[in-house]
Amino acid sequence: MSEKNYEFIDIKRIEPETKSLNVRKVDFSEIYEQTNIKKVSEQASRCLGCGNPYCEWKCPLHNYIPDWLKLIEENRLEEAADLCHETNAFPEICGRICPQEKLCEGACTLNTGYEAVTIGQVEKYISDTALEQGWKPKKYSEKQTKFHVSIIGAGPAGLACAETLIRRGINCTVYDKYSEIGGLLTYGIPEFKLEKKVVLKRREILEELGVKFVLNCWVDDKKIKEIETGSDAIFLGLGTYESIKGKYKGFDKDGVTEALPYLIKNTDYLMTDSDFDELNFKGQRVVVLGGGDTAMDCVRTAIRQEAKSVKCIYRRSKEHMPGSSKEVKHAEEEGVEFIFNTQPVEVEGNGSVKKLKIVTTKYDENKKSLVEQSGSEKLIDVDRLIVAFGYSASPQDFFINKGVEIDKDGLVKLDRNEYKYQTSNEKFFAGGDMIMGSSLAVYAIAHGRDAAKEIINFLKSN
Repeated sequence: MSEKNYEFIDIKRIEPETKSLNVRKVDFSEIYEQTNIKKVSEQASRCLGCGNPYCEWKCPLHNYIPDWLKLIEENRLEEAADLCHETNAFPEICGRICPQEKLCEGACTLNTGYEAVTIGQVEKYISDTALEQGWKPKKYSEKQTKFHVSIIGAGPAGLACAETLIRRGINCTVYDKYSEIGGLLTYGIPEFKLEKKVVLKRREILEELGVKFVLNCWVDDKKIKEIETGSDAIFLGLGTYESIKGKYKGFDKDGVTEALPYLIKNTDYLMTDSDFDELNFKGQRVVVLGGGDTAMDCVRTAIRQEAKSVKCIYRRSKEHMPGSSKEVKHAEEEGVEFIFNTQPVEVEGNGSVKKLKIVTTKYDENKKSLVEQSGSEKLIDVDRLIVAFGYSASPQDFFINKGVEIDKDGLVKLDRNEYKYQTSNEKFFAGGDMIMGSSLAVYAIAHGRDAAKEIINFLKSN
């Protein structure tokens, strides 16, 4: 082993610096300070360049991580950006919102005695800096084909599909109900994790490549008929937007809010300065139910709205929280109080939420489930209750008329064997949350990319 391969002993993992807590708690901009090539190159130099890189295989996109770490270590920025974009349509977004500790960094060989390479930090730096310096992703084919693909949904799956198609000479148009692209990247993820200018920059790049967007467009039976007439194939990337509400007494009272409308309204306010009195929780006692990334987005948003207090209630232990541990750490730093091994029982109040009855839970090894602890009930004061239990499928009416089959959970079925991601209607493909359930954006990006390649094979065979 060369001397270079021992650098990880002397060079320690250094997380990117965050803004001061006083700034973070009242500011919706991203919490991390800007870094520089010296720091990034030094962190990249810690990579062992494993012959069988676990980080690459753990990444849903199978990014060429050791290779672009080596390139940025040598300050070969444009080559690193090119390589990042061979597998990932949006590396600067994944670098910001992926739970790297559970994916690439969690699989880093250095975790066996040393700390992982800061892969996410480096990925974000490469793409951000290259784009700032005028670099742009290249087309693999300058010649446009005769084919046209329509994409329903401008979230991560749909955008990745469009990017993959357009770079390979396939004309495509993306339709979405919102006024801006991104889906939950724009409307569901707060600015302190992903500033919207990052997504807007991607729209600019995609449009320069030739992608057409039709926004503020609700696709119904009539619209899908029109779209299908001018399309050789259609990709469905509609995500999952139906909130899981939970069956607890009193959840219909005023002051109980679902997570997604709350986050969307806050983002819309920040982007357009629209009216926001209804869901501005300044001076309120806020309680959030749930333990995933959406719950963390809600508690940290309420902190920035200057809520009087913010509590997060989760039915399991901290170690079992499904979201990013980094997000939990940031929430704790910013003043969120976590109440673990606890679940709601009932919302109390005369028409409006005033108190929440909660009960302690414990995992029963024999029953293999959580059980409520008798006599542990208590009441806590609350002015605003946010339900962040996740999202379920919301299949569209036009699926039936177009023969797109769904399963018992409302997810689109992919039961054709000829092409992966093909639905029961051979002209329609699908990917992202609407085929797997609510999950990480990186999986949706992988689906969109891979489905696009399958669509190309389908088009060439017809």
